[in-house]
Amino acid sequence: MGTPAGERARRLLEKTAALIEMNQARLISLCIREAGKTVPDAHSEIREAVDFLRYYAAESRRLFGGPEELPGPVGESNTLLRRGKGVFFCISPWNFPVAIFTGQVAAALAAGNTVIAKPAEDATAIGRVVTALFHEAGIPDDVLVCIPGEGATVAAEVLPDERVVGVAFTGSGEVAKLIASALATRKGAIPTLIAETGGLNAMLADSTALPEQVVRDVVQSAFNSAGQRCSALRVLYLQEEIADRVLELIQGRMSELVIGDPGAMETDVGPVINAQAKDEINTHITKAKKAGRLLYQVPQESLPQNGFFVASAMISIHRIADLEKEIFGPVLHVIRFAAEDMLSLCDEINATGYALTFGIHSRINHRIDAISRRILAGNVYINRNMVGAVVGSQPFGGSGLSGTGPKAGVRNTWRGSGGSRASATTQRRLVETRRFSRSVNNLRKNNSGTVHLIQDFGNQV
Repeated sequence: MGTPAGERARRLLEKTAALIEMNQARLISLCIREAGKTVPDAHSEIREAVDFLRYYAAESRRLFGGPEELPGPVGESNTLLRRGKGVFFCISPWNFPVAIFTGQVAAALAAGNTVIAKPAEDATAIGRVVTALFHEAGIPDDVLVCIPGEGATVAAEVLPDERVVGVAFTGSGEVAKLIASALATRKGAIPTLIAETGGLNAMLADSTALPEQVVRDVVQSAFNSAGQRCSALRVLYLQEEIADRVLELIQGRMSELVIGDPGAMETDVGPVINAQAKDEINTHITKAKKAGRLLYQVPQESLPQNGFFVASAMISIHRIADLEKEIFGPVLHVIRFAAEDMLSLCDEINATGYALTFGIHSRINHRIDAISRRILAGNVYINRNMVGAVVGSQPFGGSGLSGTGPKAGVRNTWRGSGGSRASATTQRRLVETRRFSRSVNNLRKNNSGTVHLIQDFGNQV
């Protein structure tokens, strides 16, 4: 895209952000009707989409505004120039049809690329509306093209084309591997793949954790958005000394959840995305019930008669390896553990191969530090819920079976979507550790959350 970086930022991305805000009510309505989002979830998603646009606009000015002077020997000039790579194929999921769709497209456009955007089949109308707002802001029709349709059909036409220099994908690991295989068989230049593929996300609560805080954060992390978040809590580890009390409190909170019409303000949990998802989740719950492992489930009679509603459930398992795959819905699995096994549990979780999000509830600082260092996860959340990463403050993305590294709201994402030219380059592995909000030491005095983020940028270089 030949438009200067400053103009891309101001006229295109920031104007698109303003248009999304102006059309907020329409987009919220679409998220409710097409994707089954509750009103608070839909509103938060619109805000995240706007954050992405403004964040990438600012980064476009910073990174692509002109040559960057680099240090070097006396008498030698070293400059770093960044530019777009070409055509990016952005494949977005149905669970964040505005935010992720917008974030992937905005990052590619801000770096000077053209984009083929493929919205999820279950959220096609939303993708088309958001694309229309990009066009209204001034993005030419031949710079951003929206192609709805069945994923395999569209991919079969787009991926073999060598003009496509990169793919940004959010979805299942199986599909990500198919995309990687298709790109690997092409002749010519090696294309970029930026992928985020979910995870078996766990939270560990020791005997020093505050039970009421654990319950609040567990219910939010496991059941908000009907459990249909990549970062959602799947497995809760409870130290045996507090397990009975905490499970009693979780059951009480679950019994109060309102499952129903996502457009109603009183609704806590809306439907899952489609009939197939509903059947798969209910099959998993039924299997656990027959095995005597169902700890609690919201009464079925409280569910609406029509729609893809699943009664939120809590299931006991012996170890995380008992789960053959991620159950993408409102299901929480619980494991009890002894204090002496705490660190070895990190090895069990790491052995699954997933490394997206992880939560810790504890008031012992050295224990928090030891677990944080041992666990393999893109984002480690301490004494708070483990969903809702903030653009620009809490970079999001995992490694291993969870994806190719950070993909959203982080400066290093640009390594995937923007090329650079310099007289010398290096490859490096950067592990970035940050703590946000108040320090862990202050948690004894208040309930403010701390996010401990570990981002591995090595495979993005």
